[in-house]
Amino acid sequence: MNTSVEPGAAARQAATRAVAAVVHGGRSLSDALPEAEAGLAGTDRALIRELAYGALRWYGRLQAVTAELLARPLRPRDRILEPLLVVGCYQLAFTRIPAHAAVSATVAAAGALGRPRARGLVNGCLRRFQREASELLQRVDREPATAAALPKWLYRAIADDWPAERGAVIRALLERPPMTLRVNRRARTVAAYSQELATAGLTARPVPGVPDALTLDRPVAVTDLPGFREGQVSVQDAAAQLAADQLAAGPGMRVLDACAAPGGKTAHLLERHPDLSVVALDNDPGRLARMAEGLERLGLEAEVLRGDAGDPGGWWDGRPFERILLDAPCSATGVIRRHPDIKWLRRAADIPTLAEGQARLLRALWPVLAPGGRLVYATCSLLRAENEAVTAPFVAAHDDVSVSEPALPAGRATGVGAQILPGEAEMDGFYYACLTKH
Repeated sequence: MNTSVEPGAAARQAATRAVAAVVHGGRSLSDALPEAEAGLAGTDRALIRELAYGALRWYGRLQAVTAELLARPLRPRDRILEPLLVVGCYQLAFTRIPAHAAVSATVAAAGALGRPRARGLVNGCLRRFQREASELLQRVDREPATAAALPKWLYRAIADDWPAERGAVIRALLERPPMTLRVNRRARTVAAYSQELATAGLTARPVPGVPDALTLDRPVAVTDLPGFREGQVSVQDAAAQLAADQLAAGPGMRVLDACAAPGGKTAHLLERHPDLSVVALDNDPGRLARMAEGLERLGLEAEVLRGDAGDPGGWWDGRPFERILLDAPCSATGVIRRHPDIKWLRRAADIPTLAEGQARLLRALWPVLAPGGRLVYATCSLLRAENEAVTAPFVAAHDDVSVSEPALPAGRATGVGAQILPGEAEMDGFYYACLTKH
Protein backbone atom coordinates (compact mmCIF):
# COMPACT_ATOMS: atom_id res chain seq x y z
CA MET A 1 0.00 0.00 0.00
CA ASN A 2 1.19 3.52 -0.77
CA THR A 3 1.67 5.17 2.60
CA SER A 4 2.63 8.56 1.08
CA VAL A 5 -0.92 9.45 0.08
CA GLU A 6 -2.75 12.36 1.69
CA PRO A 7 -3.53 11.87 5.40
CA GLY A 8 -6.93 10.23 5.73
CA ALA A 9 -6.92 8.99 2.15
CA ALA A 10 -5.03 5.82 3.08
CA ALA A 11 -7.83 4.73 5.42
CA ARG A 12 -10.49 5.35 2.74
CA GLN A 13 -8.38 3.54 0.18
CA ALA A 14 -7.97 0.53 2.49
CA ALA A 15 -11.67 0.45 3.43
CA THR A 16 -12.64 0.64 -0.23
CA ARG A 17 -10.32 -2.22 -1.15
CA ALA A 18 -11.75 -4.37 1.66
CA VAL A 19 -15.33 -3.62 0.62
CA ALA A 20 -14.52 -4.28 -3.04
CA ALA A 21 -12.98 -7.63 -2.08
CA VAL A 22 -16.38 -8.59 -0.64
CA VAL A 23 -18.80 -7.21 -3.24
CA HIS A 24 -16.61 -7.84 -6.30
CA GLY A 25 -14.38 -10.68 -5.16
CA GLY A 26 -16.66 -12.77 -2.96
CA ARG A 27 -14.20 -12.74 -0.05
CA SER A 28 -15.24 -12.48 3.58
CA LEU A 29 -14.54 -9.17 5.28
CA SER A 30 -12.56 -10.90 8.04
CA ASP A 31 -10.30 -12.31 5.32
CA ALA A 32 -9.97 -9.08 3.34
CA LEU A 33 -9.41 -6.60 6.18
CA PRO A 34 -5.96 -7.72 7.40
CA GLU A 35 -4.57 -7.39 3.89
CA ALA A 36 -6.16 -3.96 3.43
CA GLU A 37 -4.91 -2.71 6.81
CA ALA A 38 -1.32 -3.87 6.36
CA GLY A 39 1.20 -1.17 7.16
CA LEU A 40 -1.28 1.27 8.70
CA ALA A 41 -1.35 2.59 12.26
CA GLY A 42 -3.80 1.36 14.86
CA THR A 43 -5.82 4.59 14.74
CA ASP A 44 -6.22 4.18 10.98
CA ARG A 45 -7.25 0.56 11.43
CA ALA A 46 -10.10 1.54 13.74
CA LEU A 47 -11.36 3.98 11.09
CA ILE A 48 -10.96 1.41 8.31
CA ARG A 49 -13.09 -1.08 10.22
CA GLU A 50 -15.75 1.52 10.94
CA LEU A 51 -15.93 2.46 7.25
CA ALA A 52 -15.78 -1.10 5.88
CA TYR A 53 -18.36 -2.57 8.25
CA GLY A 54 -20.62 0.46 7.94
CA ALA A 55 -20.42 0.61 4.15
CA LEU A 56 -21.28 -3.09 3.88
CA ARG A 57 -24.10 -2.73 6.39
CA TRP A 58 -25.74 -0.12 4.14
CA TYR A 59 -24.28 -1.11 0.77
CA GLY A 60 -27.48 -2.14 -0.99
CA ARG A 61 -29.09 1.20 -0.19
CA LEU A 62 -26.05 3.37 -0.89
CA GLN A 63 -25.28 1.43 -4.07
CA ALA A 64 -28.69 2.54 -5.36
CA VAL A 65 -27.87 6.12 -4.36
CA THR A 66 -24.58 5.89 -6.23
CA ALA A 67 -26.42 4.84 -9.38
CA GLU A 68 -28.58 7.95 -9.01
CA LEU A 69 -25.51 10.16 -8.60
CA LEU A 70 -23.72 8.88 -11.70
CA ALA A 71 -24.69 10.31 -15.09
CA ARG A 72 -23.82 6.98 -16.74
CA PRO A 73 -22.82 3.51 -15.51
CA LEU A 74 -19.19 3.02 -14.58
CA ARG A 75 -16.92 1.23 -17.02
CA PRO A 76 -15.77 -2.20 -15.85
CA ARG A 77 -12.23 -0.93 -15.31
CA ASP A 78 -13.57 1.80 -13.03
CA ARG A 79 -15.80 -0.40 -10.89
CA ILE A 80 -13.63 0.30 -7.81
CA LEU A 81 -15.27 3.74 -7.81
CA GLU A 82 -18.63 2.30 -6.73
CA PRO A 83 -17.38 0.99 -3.35
CA LEU A 84 -15.37 4.22 -2.98
CA LEU A 85 -18.52 6.29 -3.47
CA VAL A 86 -20.43 4.07 -1.07
CA VAL A 87 -17.69 4.56 1.54
CA GLY A 88 -17.94 8.32 0.94
CA CYS A 89 -21.72 8.41 1.19
CA TYR A 90 -21.63 6.26 4.32
CA GLN A 91 -19.40 8.83 6.03
CA LEU A 92 -21.74 11.67 5.11
CA ALA A 93 -24.97 9.87 6.06
CA PHE A 94 -24.04 7.77 9.08
CA THR A 95 -20.93 9.11 10.84
CA ARG A 96 -19.90 12.24 12.68
CA ILE A 97 -16.85 12.73 10.47
CA PRO A 98 -16.89 16.40 9.32
CA ALA A 99 -18.27 16.53 5.79
CA HIS A 100 -15.31 18.48 4.38
CA ALA A 101 -12.86 15.91 5.76
CA ALA A 102 -14.90 12.96 4.51
CA VAL A 103 -15.18 14.41 1.00
CA SER A 104 -11.56 15.55 0.78
CA ALA A 105 -10.08 12.25 1.95
CA THR A 106 -12.40 10.16 -0.21
CA VAL A 107 -11.59 12.24 -3.29
CA ALA A 108 -7.87 11.83 -2.56
CA ALA A 109 -8.38 8.09 -2.21
CA ALA A 110 -9.49 7.95 -5.85
CA GLY A 111 -5.92 8.86 -6.81
CA ALA A 112 -4.48 6.36 -4.34
CA LEU A 113 -6.68 3.69 -5.96
CA GLY A 114 -5.16 4.41 -9.36
CA ARG A 115 -8.02 6.57 -10.64
CA PRO A 116 -6.66 10.16 -10.37
CA ARG A 117 -8.81 11.37 -13.27
CA ALA A 118 -11.89 10.33 -11.32
CA ARG A 119 -11.29 12.83 -8.52
CA GLY A 120 -13.65 15.37 -10.10
CA LEU A 121 -16.33 12.72 -10.56
CA VAL A 122 -16.05 11.56 -6.93
CA ASN A 123 -16.04 15.14 -5.65
CA GLY A 124 -19.10 16.05 -7.70
CA CYS A 125 -21.06 12.97 -6.60
CA LEU A 126 -20.32 13.45 -2.91
CA ARG A 127 -21.07 17.19 -3.03
CA ARG A 128 -24.40 16.42 -4.67
CA PHE A 129 -25.15 13.80 -2.02
CA GLN A 130 -24.47 16.44 0.64
CA ARG A 131 -27.07 18.69 -0.94
CA GLU A 132 -29.69 16.11 -1.92
CA ALA A 133 -29.26 13.24 0.52
CA SER A 134 -32.82 13.27 1.84
CA GLU A 135 -34.39 13.37 -1.62
CA LEU A 136 -32.06 10.69 -3.02
CA LEU A 137 -32.63 8.32 -0.10
CA GLN A 138 -36.39 8.76 -0.32
CA ARG A 139 -36.24 7.92 -4.01
CA VAL A 140 -34.28 4.69 -3.65
CA ASP A 141 -36.27 3.67 -0.56
CA ARG A 142 -39.38 3.17 -2.70
CA GLU A 143 -38.02 -0.34 -3.26
CA PRO A 144 -38.45 -2.11 0.13
CA ALA A 145 -35.42 -4.39 -0.27
CA THR A 146 -33.24 -1.37 -1.09
CA ALA A 147 -34.52 0.53 1.94
CA ALA A 148 -33.62 -2.52 4.04
CA ALA A 149 -30.17 -2.75 2.41
CA LEU A 150 -30.87 -6.41 1.67
CA PRO A 151 -30.67 -8.52 -1.48
CA LYS A 152 -34.16 -8.98 -2.88
CA TRP A 153 -34.13 -12.75 -2.33
CA LEU A 154 -33.27 -12.35 1.35
CA TYR A 155 -35.80 -9.59 1.89
CA ARG A 156 -38.50 -11.86 0.41
CA ALA A 157 -37.38 -14.83 2.50
CA ILE A 158 -37.58 -12.79 5.71
CA ALA A 159 -40.97 -11.37 4.72
CA ASP A 160 -42.30 -14.86 3.94
CA ASP A 161 -40.88 -16.53 7.06
CA TRP A 162 -41.57 -13.73 9.55
CA PRO A 163 -44.33 -11.49 8.16
CA ALA A 164 -45.37 -10.05 11.52
CA GLU A 165 -41.80 -9.55 12.71
CA ARG A 166 -40.32 -8.40 9.38
CA GLY A 167 -39.85 -4.74 10.34
CA ALA A 168 -38.19 -5.53 13.65
CA VAL A 169 -35.90 -8.12 12.05
CA ILE A 170 -34.78 -5.72 9.31
CA ARG A 171 -34.11 -2.93 11.81
CA ALA A 172 -32.09 -5.31 13.97
CA LEU A 173 -29.98 -6.48 11.02
CA LEU A 174 -28.93 -2.87 10.42
CA GLU A 175 -27.95 -2.19 14.03
CA ARG A 176 -24.46 -2.27 15.44
CA PRO A 177 -24.19 -5.46 17.51
CA PRO A 178 -23.49 -5.35 21.23
CA MET A 179 -20.29 -6.81 22.64
CA THR A 180 -21.27 -9.63 24.98
CA LEU A 181 -18.81 -11.49 27.19
CA ARG A 182 -18.83 -14.99 28.60
CA VAL A 183 -17.29 -15.04 32.05
CA ASN A 184 -15.27 -18.17 32.78
CA ARG A 185 -17.02 -19.44 35.89
CA ARG A 186 -13.96 -21.55 36.72
CA ALA A 187 -12.03 -18.31 37.25
CA ARG A 188 -14.56 -15.64 38.29
CA THR A 189 -18.19 -15.13 39.16
CA VAL A 190 -20.14 -12.79 36.92
CA ALA A 191 -20.53 -10.35 39.81
CA ALA A 192 -16.81 -10.34 40.58
CA TYR A 193 -15.87 -9.84 36.95
CA SER A 194 -18.42 -7.05 36.57
CA GLN A 195 -16.64 -5.29 39.42
CA GLU A 196 -13.29 -5.78 37.70
CA LEU A 197 -14.72 -4.18 34.59
CA ALA A 198 -15.95 -1.22 36.63
CA THR A 199 -12.50 -0.81 38.18
CA ALA A 200 -11.09 -0.68 34.66
CA GLY A 201 -13.60 2.01 33.71
CA LEU A 202 -15.90 -0.33 31.78
CA THR A 203 -19.57 -0.82 32.55
CA ALA A 204 -21.61 -3.91 31.73
CA ARG A 205 -24.98 -5.43 32.52
CA PRO A 206 -26.11 -9.03 33.02
CA VAL A 207 -28.21 -10.76 30.36
CA PRO A 208 -31.43 -12.15 31.87
CA GLY A 209 -31.63 -15.91 31.43
CA VAL A 210 -27.99 -16.25 30.30
CA PRO A 211 -26.09 -16.83 33.55
CA ASP A 212 -22.49 -16.41 32.34
CA ALA A 213 -23.08 -13.36 30.13
CA LEU A 214 -22.32 -9.67 30.50
CA THR A 215 -23.03 -7.10 27.79
CA LEU A 216 -20.70 -4.13 27.67
CA ASP A 217 -22.22 -0.67 27.43
CA ARG A 218 -19.63 0.09 24.75
CA PRO A 219 -17.41 -2.28 22.76
CA VAL A 220 -13.67 -2.33 23.43
CA ALA A 221 -10.66 -4.19 22.10
CA VAL A 222 -10.32 -7.62 23.70
CA THR A 223 -6.88 -6.57 24.93
CA ASP A 224 -8.64 -3.97 27.11
CA LEU A 225 -10.67 -6.63 28.92
CA PRO A 226 -9.30 -7.43 32.38
CA GLY A 227 -7.97 -10.97 32.53
CA PHE A 228 -8.60 -11.78 28.87
CA ARG A 229 -5.11 -13.17 28.28
CA GLU A 230 -5.40 -15.18 31.49
CA GLY A 231 -8.60 -16.84 30.33
CA GLN A 232 -11.03 -15.15 32.69
CA VAL A 233 -13.37 -14.04 29.92
CA SER A 234 -14.24 -14.62 26.26
CA VAL A 235 -16.33 -12.78 23.70
CA GLN A 236 -19.48 -14.68 22.72
CA ASP A 237 -22.99 -13.54 21.91
CA ALA A 238 -25.61 -14.43 24.50
CA ALA A 239 -27.65 -16.51 22.02
CA ALA A 240 -24.63 -18.73 21.33
CA GLN A 241 -24.06 -19.15 25.07
CA LEU A 242 -27.47 -20.81 25.35
CA ALA A 243 -26.12 -23.96 23.68
CA ALA A 244 -24.60 -25.18 26.93
CA ASP A 245 -27.96 -24.90 28.70
CA GLN A 246 -29.82 -26.78 25.95
CA LEU A 247 -27.37 -29.72 26.12
CA ALA A 248 -27.93 -30.10 29.87
CA ALA A 249 -24.71 -32.10 30.14
CA GLY A 250 -23.87 -33.74 33.45
CA PRO A 251 -20.52 -34.40 35.08
CA GLY A 252 -18.42 -37.04 33.36
CA MET A 253 -20.58 -37.32 30.26
CA ARG A 254 -19.09 -38.05 26.85
CA VAL A 255 -19.96 -35.10 24.58
CA LEU A 256 -19.44 -34.45 20.87
CA ASP A 257 -19.24 -30.91 19.54
CA ALA A 258 -19.72 -31.93 15.92
CA CYS A 259 -18.86 -28.71 14.05
CA ALA A 260 -16.81 -27.22 16.83
CA ALA A 261 -14.54 -24.52 15.41
CA PRO A 262 -13.89 -21.80 16.41
CA GLY A 263 -14.55 -23.49 19.74
CA GLY A 264 -16.58 -21.07 21.84
CA LYS A 265 -19.28 -23.60 22.66
CA THR A 266 -16.75 -26.33 23.42
CA ALA A 267 -14.99 -23.99 25.82
CA HIS A 268 -18.24 -22.98 27.48
CA LEU A 269 -19.18 -26.62 28.10
CA LEU A 270 -15.81 -27.29 29.73
CA GLU A 271 -16.05 -24.14 31.83
CA ARG A 272 -19.37 -25.45 33.11
CA HIS A 273 -18.20 -29.06 33.59
CA PRO A 274 -14.40 -29.48 33.58
CA ASP A 275 -14.73 -33.25 33.91
CA LEU A 276 -16.70 -33.70 30.68
CA SER A 277 -15.09 -35.93 28.07
CA VAL A 278 -15.44 -33.65 25.03
CA VAL A 279 -14.60 -34.52 21.45
CA ALA A 280 -14.34 -31.33 19.39
CA LEU A 281 -14.65 -32.15 15.69
CA ASP A 282 -14.19 -29.97 12.63
CA ASN A 283 -13.07 -30.39 9.04
CA ASP A 284 -11.06 -27.15 8.69
CA PRO A 285 -7.45 -27.40 9.89
CA GLY A 286 -7.00 -23.64 10.18
CA ARG A 287 -10.10 -23.24 12.32
CA LEU A 288 -9.06 -26.24 14.42
CA ALA A 289 -5.70 -24.58 15.10
CA ARG A 290 -7.42 -21.41 16.29
CA MET A 291 -9.75 -23.48 18.48
CA ALA A 292 -6.76 -25.21 20.09
CA GLU A 293 -5.23 -21.79 20.82
CA GLY A 294 -8.47 -20.65 22.45
CA LEU A 295 -8.69 -23.74 24.65
CA GLU A 296 -5.08 -23.24 25.71
CA ARG A 297 -5.76 -19.62 26.68
CA LEU A 298 -8.64 -20.79 28.85
CA GLY A 299 -6.69 -23.68 30.35
CA LEU A 300 -9.15 -26.27 29.00
CA GLU A 301 -8.66 -29.65 27.39
CA ALA A 302 -10.68 -31.46 24.74
CA GLU A 303 -9.96 -34.17 22.21
CA VAL A 304 -9.65 -32.10 19.04
CA LEU A 305 -10.23 -34.14 15.87
CA ARG A 306 -10.27 -33.30 12.20
CA GLY A 307 -13.07 -35.02 10.35
CA ASP A 308 -16.36 -34.76 8.49
CA ALA A 309 -19.24 -34.92 10.94
CA GLY A 310 -21.33 -36.39 8.14
CA ASP A 311 -19.00 -39.41 7.86
CA PRO A 312 -18.50 -40.84 11.36
CA GLY A 313 -16.71 -43.87 9.94
CA GLY A 314 -13.68 -41.66 9.41
CA TRP A 315 -13.25 -40.58 13.04
CA TRP A 316 -15.67 -42.33 15.44
CA ASP A 317 -14.20 -44.95 17.78
CA GLY A 318 -17.53 -46.74 18.26
CA ARG A 319 -18.25 -45.42 21.76
CA PRO A 320 -21.60 -43.59 21.80
CA PHE A 321 -21.99 -40.02 23.01
CA GLU A 322 -24.43 -39.01 25.71
CA ARG A 323 -24.69 -35.48 24.32
CA ILE A 324 -24.13 -34.12 20.81
CA LEU A 325 -24.09 -30.50 19.79
CA LEU A 326 -24.65 -30.05 16.05
CA ASP A 327 -24.05 -26.36 15.40
CA ALA A 328 -24.65 -26.89 11.70
CA PRO A 329 -22.98 -24.85 8.95
CA CYS A 330 -25.64 -22.43 7.74
CA SER A 331 -26.36 -19.18 5.93
CA ALA A 332 -25.52 -17.19 9.10
CA THR A 333 -28.39 -14.83 8.30
CA GLY A 334 -29.07 -14.48 12.02
CA VAL A 335 -25.73 -12.73 12.58
CA ILE A 336 -25.79 -10.25 9.66
CA ARG A 337 -25.61 -7.30 12.04
CA ARG A 338 -22.28 -8.71 13.23
CA HIS A 339 -21.10 -9.81 9.77
CA PRO A 340 -22.73 -7.56 7.16
CA ASP A 341 -20.67 -9.13 4.38
CA ILE A 342 -23.01 -12.15 4.64
CA LYS A 343 -25.53 -10.19 2.58
CA TRP A 344 -23.07 -10.27 -0.32
CA LEU A 345 -21.63 -13.73 0.21
CA ARG A 346 -24.92 -15.67 0.24
CA ARG A 347 -27.20 -16.42 -2.70
CA ALA A 348 -30.74 -17.78 -2.80
CA ALA A 349 -29.41 -20.95 -4.42
CA ASP A 350 -27.19 -21.58 -1.39
CA ILE A 351 -30.11 -22.26 0.95
CA PRO A 352 -31.33 -25.60 -0.47
CA THR A 353 -27.73 -26.82 -0.64
CA LEU A 354 -27.11 -25.82 2.97
CA ALA A 355 -30.35 -27.45 4.11
CA GLU A 356 -29.41 -30.68 2.35
CA GLY A 357 -26.04 -30.65 4.12
CA GLN A 358 -27.67 -29.96 7.48
CA ALA A 359 -30.06 -32.89 7.04
CA ARG A 360 -27.13 -35.12 6.06
CA LEU A 361 -25.26 -34.23 9.26
CA LEU A 362 -28.32 -34.83 11.40
CA ARG A 363 -28.90 -38.26 9.88
CA ALA A 364 -25.24 -39.24 10.17
CA LEU A 365 -24.85 -38.25 13.81
CA TRP A 366 -28.04 -39.81 15.19
CA PRO A 367 -26.55 -43.36 15.22
CA VAL A 368 -23.57 -42.23 17.35
CA LEU A 369 -25.88 -40.87 20.09
CA ALA A 370 -26.45 -43.18 23.03
CA PRO A 371 -30.02 -44.25 23.95
CA GLY A 372 -31.35 -41.69 26.40
CA GLY A 373 -28.90 -39.13 25.01
CA ARG A 374 -29.70 -35.65 23.73
CA LEU A 375 -28.74 -34.03 20.43
CA VAL A 376 -29.04 -30.26 20.14
CA TYR A 377 -29.39 -28.97 16.58
CA ALA A 378 -28.47 -25.30 16.32
CA THR A 379 -27.96 -22.71 13.60
CA CYS A 380 -27.35 -18.97 13.51
CA SER A 381 -29.88 -18.73 10.66
CA LEU A 382 -33.26 -17.05 10.76
CA LEU A 383 -34.55 -18.92 7.70
CA ARG A 384 -37.09 -21.68 8.30
CA ALA A 385 -35.64 -23.71 5.42
CA GLU A 386 -32.52 -24.35 7.50
CA ASN A 387 -34.27 -24.86 10.80
CA GLU A 388 -37.62 -26.57 11.37
CA ALA A 389 -37.75 -27.56 7.69
CA VAL A 390 -34.67 -29.68 8.48
CA THR A 391 -35.60 -30.96 11.94
CA ALA A 392 -39.32 -31.66 11.43
CA PRO A 393 -38.86 -34.20 8.58
CA PHE A 394 -36.09 -35.87 10.57
CA VAL A 395 -38.34 -36.26 13.61
CA ALA A 396 -41.20 -37.54 11.44
CA ALA A 397 -38.93 -40.15 9.86
CA HIS A 398 -37.59 -41.58 13.16
CA ASP A 399 -39.65 -43.39 15.78
CA ASP A 400 -36.89 -43.17 18.39
CA VAL A 401 -36.95 -39.36 18.73
CA SER A 402 -38.72 -37.23 21.28
CA VAL A 403 -38.66 -33.44 21.16
CA SER A 404 -38.07 -31.17 24.16
CA GLU A 405 -38.86 -27.47 24.05
CA PRO A 406 -35.64 -25.43 24.29
CA ALA A 407 -35.30 -23.38 27.47
CA LEU A 408 -34.72 -19.94 25.97
CA PRO A 409 -35.12 -16.50 27.60
CA ALA A 410 -36.45 -15.05 24.32
CA GLY A 411 -37.89 -16.18 21.01
CA ARG A 412 -40.79 -18.35 20.00
CA ALA A 413 -41.61 -22.02 19.41
CA THR A 414 -41.61 -23.08 15.76
CA GLY A 415 -43.04 -26.59 15.87
CA VAL A 416 -39.80 -28.50 16.33
CA GLY A 417 -37.46 -26.18 18.19
CA ALA A 418 -37.52 -22.47 18.84
CA GLN A 419 -36.20 -19.35 17.12
CA ILE A 420 -34.59 -16.25 18.56
CA LEU A 421 -34.80 -13.46 16.00
CA PRO A 422 -31.99 -10.91 15.64
CA GLY A 423 -32.21 -8.17 18.23
CA GLU A 424 -34.50 -9.99 20.65
CA ALA A 425 -33.13 -9.45 24.16
CA GLU A 426 -30.12 -7.90 22.33
CA MET A 427 -29.18 -11.34 20.99
CA ASP A 428 -28.16 -12.60 17.58
CA GLY A 429 -30.60 -14.73 15.61
CA PHE A 430 -30.37 -18.39 16.64
CA TYR A 431 -32.41 -21.58 16.27
CA TYR A 432 -32.33 -24.50 18.72
CA ALA A 433 -33.98 -27.93 18.62
CA CYS A 434 -33.51 -30.50 21.40
CA LEU A 435 -33.91 -34.14 20.35
CA THR A 436 -33.74 -37.08 22.76
CA LYS A 437 -33.11 -40.67 21.65
CA HIS A 438 -35.17 -43.44 23.22
